[in-house]
Amino acid sequence: MHILKTVWIFGLVWLAACGNQPSGNQQTPTMKGVTDTLRIVSPKYAQGFNVSYPQTGVVLLDIQDPVHHEKENFHFALVPDGFSGAIPEGYTKIVTPIHSAICMTSLQLSNFIKLDLTEKVVGITSTRHLHNPRMNEQLKNGTTQKIGIEGNFDNEVIMAIQPDIILISPFKRGGYEALRHVDIPLIPHLGYKELTPLGQAEWLKVVGLLTGEEAKANATFAGIEKRYNELKAMTDSVRQRPTVFSGEMRGGNWYAVGGKSFLAQIFSDAGADYFLKDNPESGGVTLNYETVYTKAANADYWRIVNSFDGDFGYEALEAQDKRYTDFKAWKQHGVIYCNMKQVPFYEAMPVEPEVVLADFIHVFHPDILPEHTPKYYHLLP
Repeated sequence: MHILKTVWIFGLVWLAACGNQPSGNQQTPTMKGVTDTLRIVSPKYAQGFNVSYPQTGVVLLDIQDPVHHEKENFHFALVPDGFSGAIPEGYTKIVTPIHSAICMTSLQLSNFIKLDLTEKVVGITSTRHLHNPRMNEQLKNGTTQKIGIEGNFDNEVIMAIQPDIILISPFKRGGYEALRHVDIPLIPHLGYKELTPLGQAEWLKVVGLLTGEEAKANATFAGIEKRYNELKAMTDSVRQRPTVFSGEMRGGNWYAVGGKSFLAQIFSDAGADYFLKDNPESGGVTLNYETVYTKAANADYWRIVNSFDGDFGYEALEAQDKRYTDFKAWKQHGVIYCNMKQVPFYEAMPVEPEVVLADFIHVFHPDILPEHTPKYYHLLP
């Protein structure tokens, strides 16, 4: 009996040790012990970055377009201060942890806010719809500077700030070529191109890597993932899946997103069918009114995001375009609405996909989450 007990205990210890070993060719970032496995970054949903640990003191971060892998790839070797070893050819050396960064988009900023690292953000572009009190205070006291807008950056301000890195969106028309002359590392953040909500949120781990907060980023994302998948499982067996469409008319065109977008995915996970679910595009699509009406006239719900002044409702929609009243979702009050002036849509929503999912489930299947309090989206009364 004593021998059996000893074998059983040994087995548990062995299993625990194996469970804490990183997979593949990954190694622990340092040799301090088993707790360092908490700092191993390994993307599970994101398609735009990979991380490897080829040698002690070096972490390789490879970034690519999540959709079009044939586009330019970017390679960075993250090393500690004072590192004098060799790095692979074709990699740009970044000394980590970084202490300051410029964010070019609110999605990038959302990562720092979620990880409670706003003090590291020393420059941002637009402050429109910025709700975070800490960021607004930093702007007020000058610890964070405005650096201009995309395509018209103020390089003098950027040089004066001297950030350790600048996060960019290289596949947008942002005028980033001019930034190559400021001699500050430019690191692409491509979370906006991910096709799944969890893939977009997982870019938290990239910011965790850069700031030395890998364990915090991993733990934060694990909580997001757990809750998201719990909610998704609640809709797996729903019998009736409502149809939902999205967007509004602008200048004679209807702007929506394609059927392979993360928005289409989150609708599906919430137990609904997106009206363009068979569309192969992952980004924005431009449609004429007739096409939208043909596909969405009888849709149950209509998702709208804008920054309307005052109280937005069905009368406001009718005033904008009389044809909106022809949709079933208008007639039966099925508009799902988010006002960016009232909620931190851009600076928080990308890293809270589980909250967005809960908002949609609460609308599509109120019997599943009857007590949920909407944060971003609510059904217009």
